[in-house]
Amino acid sequence: MVRVVRCVACPCGQRVAVEDTSCVRCGRQLFYDPSAAVMLCAPLPLGPRPCGNHAYGVCHWLAAPGAELCVACRHNRRIPALAVPGNLERWARIERAKRQVFGSLLRWRLSTPTRQEHPEGLVFDFLDDPRGDGASVITGHSAGVITLALAEADEVARAQRREALHEGYRTLVGHLRHEIGHFYWDRLVRDAACLDEARALFGDERQPYADAIARHHAVGPPPDWQQRHVSRYASSHPWEDFAESWAHVMHIVDGLDTAADEGLEVGRAALPEDPYAVFSARALASAWIPVALAVNAVNRSMGQPDVYPFVLTRAVEAKADFILRRISRTGRPRL
Repeated sequence: MVRVVRCVACPCGQRVAVEDTSCVRCGRQLFYDPSAAVMLCAPLPLGPRPCGNHAYGVCHWLAAPGAELCVACRHNRRIPALAVPGNLERWARIERAKRQVFGSLLRWRLSTPTRQEHPEGLVFDFLDDPRGDGASVITGHSAGVITLALAEADEVARAQRREALHEGYRTLVGHLRHEIGHFYWDRLVRDAACLDEARALFGDERQPYADAIARHHAVGPPPDWQQRHVSRYASSHPWEDFAESWAHVMHIVDGLDTAADEGLEVGRAALPEDPYAVFSARALASAWIPVALAVNAVNRSMGQPDVYPFVLTRAVEAKADFILRRISRTGRPRL
């Protein structure tokens, strides 16, 4: 989330973004209040306190009321060994991406229970690989636990894995959006009365998962995967199709939100005032495709890869529509 927010109590009145940690004009430290969606600057007024992880320089959100950590950091169960050189910087990159994901969940007002609040509450484990190649730590989700290999926070290691897996897109925020999609499959689909509808769109998730993933890595996606799936990996198993589709809903909504905040205009495309209050995949895609094409073209002019190297077919839109309906019935848009 690169959303521009109002900064209160800052004498200089500088326009700031959610991820900014200091004011570029006056140099004051900035603290984001996720409950009010405003930025505060140092010194903080009596009452609000920074997240406990601010002491490590990895979080600038305010602590949740009555808690030591913010609403995003309170879900951390295992963090990297900070005595290892470079791990603090890697953890900071992960936390920045995680806050971007939580910014969207807060806008939708989706429930994010902790393990103390629910037996399958949301937990994050950020694990280092003693071999250093990321191969022995598998990024994934299981019963509310999201594991992220620390190697994914290393640009070189992540690029190598992207090439090895023939991916056009691999980022920290992409990983976290995908894995949070698995978490919400359990909460919004598995535990809801909509499994038949989900299976009609994504397939029967009861097929053996390990066999499906092994087959995908051995022989690759089916020849017609682009007609039915948003990515190669989405074709491997219905759970992965849902998680990839969920991640793309987050990509598109957050991308449109940033574009609208920045006053971006692309041809005659009308950007929704609040994409988080739009629950039609067709409406979102109609606004997003011109933005994605324009940004991709700018990247190509700079010799960079496409920002959004994906195709949104009608089948993909139908899956996104299902996800948006589940969100709209569970959360409430934060305006």
